[in-house]
Amino acid sequence: MPEPRLVAGVDCSTQATKVVVCDAETGAVLREGRAPHPDGTQVDPQEWWKAWEIASAGLLDGVEAIAIGGQQHGMVLLDEAGSVVHPAVLWNDTSSADATTELIAELGGPEAWAEAVGSVPVPSFTVTKLRWIRDHEAAARAAAVVLPHDWMTHQLAADRTGIEGITTDRGDASGTGWWSPATNSYREDLVERAFGRSLKLPRVAGPAEIVGRTASGAALAAGTGDNAAAALGLDLQAGDVAISLGTSGTAFARSAHSTADSSGFVAGFADATGEYLPLVCTLNAARVMSATAQLLGMTLPEFDEAVLSSPGSQGLVLLPFLDGERTPDLPHSTGLVYGLTRATMQPATMARAAVEGLLCGLADAVDALRAQSIPVNRLLLLGGGARSRAVQALAPALLGAEVVLPEPAEYVALGAARQAAWALTGTLPTWHNPLGKPEPAVSVDAAQIRANYAQVLTNTRPLLSSPYNGS
Repeated sequence: MPEPRLVAGVDCSTQATKVVVCDAETGAVLREGRAPHPDGTQVDPQEWWKAWEIASAGLLDGVEAIAIGGQQHGMVLLDEAGSVVHPAVLWNDTSSADATTELIAELGGPEAWAEAVGSVPVPSFTVTKLRWIRDHEAAARAAAVVLPHDWMTHQLAADRTGIEGITTDRGDASGTGWWSPATNSYREDLVERAFGRSLKLPRVAGPAEIVGRTASGAALAAGTGDNAAAALGLDLQAGDVAISLGTSGTAFARSAHSTADSSGFVAGFADATGEYLPLVCTLNAARVMSATAQLLGMTLPEFDEAVLSSPGSQGLVLLPFLDGERTPDLPHSTGLVYGLTRATMQPATMARAAVEGLLCGLADAVDALRAQSIPVNRLLLLGGGARSRAVQALAPALLGAEVVLPEPAEYVALGAARQAAWALTGTLPTWHNPLGKPEPAVSVDAAQIRANYAQVLTNTRPLLSSPYNGS
């Protein structure tokens, strides 16, 4: 029996670097490694490289191709020699909130941005970070702007120097705010608008292109952003919507057509195959549950049991904007609890309201995809938060579709490995993803729960839009 051809996929995420080595034909994971990243919203990219060296140590013998899946939107500024001139500003850094407002107004409003690049910028987007940093001392030394996955791919390439030859792909480029999925082209005028002058931008490589070689001779695939890589790892089909509950919450689907949502809810991204990946992202997901469990003095299993044993939230509403919020666009907001009475001030009721609030935000995300003519037949629950029995039980009613539970796996890294196999062999392989059995669905009055959530959000939005000055 011939030895399998080996490919490696990398997930360079906010929290860690994860590496999987797979059989290029079957996708079977043969080796794995992981190393953490430092906490924070601004990070020295060399920390990603250190994590890569630790996570990949001893794994790469025989690997013929590698691809990087990276956290989207992060801004890495380089000088002419390719040196980093400022810590990378990550997607979850909201320092550019005021810059976002300026840029949207300057181009003519949300509709103008949606028409230009398929998305309305929020503080996560790279273009807003460029405006925020343009008056900083480091900006004067910047010659190029790249994304985390671009930088990592460039570091791995033994045949590149300085800033020459840097590449990206459609999926990651579409999260910058200066590349249009509809036209497959850069809007360099938007870079100049944001930064005050032009910067060198990475070449956008094809989906199955080999963009370089490592020192050991392994082929480097184009790589992509984390959500596009996850879509590849899951092999999303028409009618599938992935719901990922990690640090952030995302709802995304593959689409044959581009989208341009002027409301700003749906980001009109590209995918890693040549199609499109309309996506909605919230800043608050799994940590809503862990923070509430900590407040209530519960372990996560106890929290789940409390939610499932509760008869309902009894009108108690929790807006889960604990770290500000991206969707809806409320970067200055905090969490809010409404409807406290002696009857609702109970641990199980509070736990139930936290899960309902989290899922109501995601239900709004799924509805926004439907409004862009994206079919929603089944929902694939992913990420650490998807392991919650309470989430699994309440999601079908509140999100309005069948819920399936892919077995826990590193889907971003798997998607990157699948792209590497595609670049290596010239054929996108079909890999099987096993499904687990979710918790039985709980029948709830979803319409009433969502109406209560919407009413509280609408009535308190002016308060949530203003910076909170508590000490």
